[in-house]
Amino acid sequence: MATPTAPLILTVIRNDKGSGPGRILDWADAAGVAVELRKADEGDQIPSAAAGLDALILLGGGFLPDADEEHPWLPAERALVQDCLDTRVPVLGICLGAQLLAHVGGGQVEGDHGLPEKGVTELTPQPDAVDDVLFQSFSGPARGVESHRDQITRLPATARLLMSSDRCRNQAFRLGDVAWATQWHPESSAERVAGWEEDKLRDLGFDPAVVKQTAQEHAEELEDTWHAFFERFLAVVRARV
Repeated sequence: MATPTAPLILTVIRNDKGSGPGRILDWADAAGVAVELRKADEGDQIPSAAAGLDALILLGGGFLPDADEEHPWLPAERALVQDCLDTRVPVLGICLGAQLLAHVGGGQVEGDHGLPEKGVTELTPQPDAVDDVLFQSFSGPARGVESHRDQITRLPATARLLMSSDRCRNQAFRLGDVAWATQWHPESSAERVAGWEEDKLRDLGFDPAVVKQTAQEHAEELEDTWHAFFERFLAVVRARV
């Protein structure tokens, strides 16, 4: 009689209460995958090494990846990212998580750089997306939910650029063969956008009604696009495990 295999476990690091795992929890549950959520912003310990991890997902946060004084867990998080890169543990970095991956890889992140992006934004595949296991399905522009003012202004030397937008060139990249980064939030939904503070949107130059209505209009598309993207990431994790 075959021995049942243990379920995959995604180690998810939350850096900010306002940027939680969102739809990742539902998608993982539907796929029979467990999630171990580490709330670093509330004092949960960051794993000391990549050994024993099936995969790592780094969530967002409204600060820079080296803001160690205000967010003292960041050195441990960066060390874990480096260990994952060294040992080829699959990584998905989202927003701040993408910036952490860029920073660890030798790229550059700048605060309040360029124009902010909030809400549904068009994302254009770049040439290296053609043969990328997560992005080759995009034959044309896609849409994702953005929420950032800081930007990755220089990718690591070995990174492959996968997606860009009008306001932000470095929207998605791959580092090595099992680490990906997205500046946008694939885990975010129209429901989350509906809860954004309207005064903050106005301060950034956005019409709250337009931002929220646009997200609602594309709600089904966002769900379908990024659920499939997440499934492709899980396929990479399963192949590695």
